[in-house]
Amino acid sequence: MKRIGLLSDTHSYFPEEVYQYFKVVDEIWHAGDFGDLHVSDKLSEFKPLRGVYGNIDGQNIRIVHPFVQLFDCEGIKVMMTHIGGYPGKYAPNVKAFLQKENVQLFISGHSHILKVIQDKKLNLLHMNPGAAGKQGLHIMRTLIRFAIHEGKISEVEVIEIGKKTNL
Repeated sequence: MKRIGLLSDTHSYFPEEVYQYFKVVDEIWHAGDFGDLHVSDKLSEFKPLRGVYGNIDGQNIRIVHPFVQLFDCEGIKVMMTHIGGYPGKYAPNVKAFLQKENVQLFISGHSHILKVIQDKKLNLLHMNPGAAGKQGLHIMRTLIRFAIHEGKISEVEVIEIGKKTNL
């Protein structure tokens, strides 16, 4: 069993709450818009980190984190990218890629809107953890925690870490 902590859109802000809420996870996944390499560094010092770069991320982050992550975790094929859309409104070329690769868990960020949606047409689960940072249109900063075991996703928890305040 792997326990995963998922976040996105930190926009150069390191949410200290990850230490509390992700202490029980095995890996942290970041769905882009780190904003600054120090966020990636602090996360990877705490737990093993997988991430993708987002549209605001500079070359220093793009060297460390790819545009797309496609990998297997405990029997689940995972695709993670920053701008990917969601069921019924996928970004261009994403739907074809999800079908071709037989993805079972699709993770994206960018919208700052937390979503956990079952796509029955593609037989996959979509997750967008919302935004953990303090910049953007969102009001509540959010994280997701979940487990993957023997090809099943379970224990999905939405975590509200506090209202966004000015930097």
